[in-house]
Amino acid sequence: MKYLMASPVFMLFVLAPSLALMNPRDGHPQEGSVGSQSIRVDALGSMISIRDNNVLSEWDGILDYENGLLAAKLFSKMACVLTKMDKAVFPTLDDISKALDHQALKHYPSTWGLTYTVLPSRVKNLAQYGVPIKDMCRDVPTYFAQQQKEGTALAIDPDSCSEIQLLSFLGLSICGEIPGL
Repeated sequence: MKYLMASPVFMLFVLAPSLALMNPRDGHPQEGSVGSQSIRVDALGSMISIRDNNVLSEWDGILDYENGLLAAKLFSKMACVLTKMDKAVFPTLDDISKALDHQALKHYPSTWGLTYTVLPSRVKNLAQYGVPIKDMCRDVPTYFAQQQKEGTALAIDPDSCSEIQLLSFLGLSICGEIPGL
């Protein structure tokens, strides 16, 4: 009986430190949005998971800081888009954690205006980008997107864009026709 009791206690002490590094934040309503956003910060894994259930632009996302990747599953397009994060303009993992704790949001630079164009070729091997991205993008076509230089986004059809927003300081446009849809 002692051993049966010791096992859960041992697991509590082993798992507690890793769970403490996960910082789930639920229900971050965006200004003017129709829905809510759930954000989970996994400091140990250098990753942020987002679930935005805005009825006008529902999406899931992963910010993988270790590999410098952003993955977004766009439900309106039934596709995933994968791109490199520009570390010069993306808020750090620590910045987002502080913002979630409501510490001076105005100190973080806005990334509104970043535009990504979807490239035509599909990603063939999602496993190389890690289990979280592979699991999120499973069962939908996945494409790379390339960040557009400032001023070149004018030639893009605005009707082909999906807008995604994380808190008040990270807003991106993912534009272009997704092949096969």
